[in-house]
Amino acid sequence: MPPTWPTWPLAAGSLIVGFAVAEATGVRAIGGIVLVVAAVWCALQWRREVGLGRALRLVGLYLVAFALSHVLGLVIGAWPSVLVVSVAVGAAVWTWADAPSGRARPIRAA
Repeated sequence: MPPTWPTWPLAAGSLIVGFAVAEATGVRAIGGIVLVVAAVWCALQWRREVGLGRALRLVGLYLVAFALSHVLGLVIGAWPSVLVVSVAVGAAVWTWADAPSGRARPIRAA
């Protein structure tokens, strides 16, 4: 199987780009399209590389981070909250999907 591209830059970056597109256009749905396309591409890669269960957990993390950015934005501001959740998503995806050791590391529920 050929090596795949790391997914953490797209997972983290799409949160930033999606918000930027929504802000620039004034149309939140266009920013949402960026998020959906990125999430689907990442989910397909994750399923292939780390299995369906972990892929679903990572998609869940992505969605929770997106929702959390809205709540956190009320406290620290929109852009800072988007950056915080993007860093968290990128780190989690690297750890649980992209890092060579991440492919064998189980995700434990809190």
